[in-house]
Amino acid sequence: MDSKARAVLTAKTKVLKALAHPARLWMVERLEGGERCVCELVDGLGLDFSTVSKHLLVLKNAGVVVDDKRGKQVFYSLKVPCVLKFMHCVEAVMERG
Repeated sequence: MDSKARAVLTAKTKVLKALAHPARLWMVERLEGGERCVCELVDGLGLDFSTVSKHLLVLKNAGVVVDDKRGKQVFYSLKVPCVLKFMHCVEAVMERG
């Protein structure tokens, strides 16, 4: 494997690792319906603000979500909604398991 192929695989792994946490996956699924304020995600998860923000940062650094700061509030949305197609594929694998 050459260095370019290795870099592509490493980047793909970063995205998969970002999605491989129940709280982060839950947030991504909520964002399917459109942007959400961090406060909405905090309420839905029942986690503290700091923990949710850290999870969102992992998703942002992996290129899954983008943020939009409006005053004191921060809203998140999916950067690439097609990531949910992959999750539907995962569900199909589970059903056929």
